[in-house]
Amino acid sequence: MSGVEPGTPCWADLATPDLADAKRFYRQLFGWTERVSRQPQADGYITFLLDGRAVAGAGPSAATGEIPVWSTYVATDDADLAASRVQAAGGQVVVAPFDVFDQGRMGVFADPGGATFSVWQPRAMRGAEVFNVPGSLTWSELVTPDPDGAHRFYELVFGWHLVNGPTGPVSYPAWRCGARIVAGVTPLREGLPAQLSAYWSVFFAVADADAAATRAAQLGGTILVPPGDFPQGRLATLRDPSGALFSILAPAT
Repeated sequence: MSGVEPGTPCWADLATPDLADAKRFYRQLFGWTERVSRQPQADGYITFLLDGRAVAGAGPSAATGEIPVWSTYVATDDADLAASRVQAAGGQVVVAPFDVFDQGRMGVFADPGGATFSVWQPRAMRGAEVFNVPGSLTWSELVTPDPDGAHRFYELVFGWHLVNGPTGPVSYPAWRCGARIVAGVTPLREGLPAQLSAYWSVFFAVADADAAATRAAQLGGTILVPPGDFPQGRLATLRDPSGALFSILAPAT
């Protein structure tokens, strides 16, 4: 799987009511280019590229009035088995597993706290082709009012085990899958919209969090949580011009 093991976040994509403006915003923020799907049924789905390599995707919102959102995908060997485990662990199957042309098989689920996430069983499309460099995915984090319940759920679904996360002066709970730290978990932070009861946050790496946050605001985005120092590095939480939430991270050395 091109280095992305089962149980590891492997992809993120954006559902937005204004795909043209999303292209403009992220192109100017991260230097991305785009490749449009040739499948008529894909409804204009695009793959964002960084130096020619896939980093994320975007497509139109499924329904009028749907909240713009970045979705986290976790790699799996068997999307249908993942769906069974989600139900057994007390979660919800939002969209049952289905084939995405010859690219892979995916399903959309919600954990007991209401945070939605997807799984990706790869075929022709393996997931992101680059991670942890400026302009690419670098971290995934569950923000939830019930961390203890989340620990139990994701251990049953993906076999994740709770550990102390990335090194730093403050203990940071994170999940390990095999030998790898794959995601973090944190309670809801101050300054975030009250309607966000639980959600998965995607983090894109940047060289300078302060400069990137300023640039996002200049491009029509919103700074929800200003840049600050955390165990993972210096990060900020932003909204794009359509309202989709995401974070940027200048990783700690």
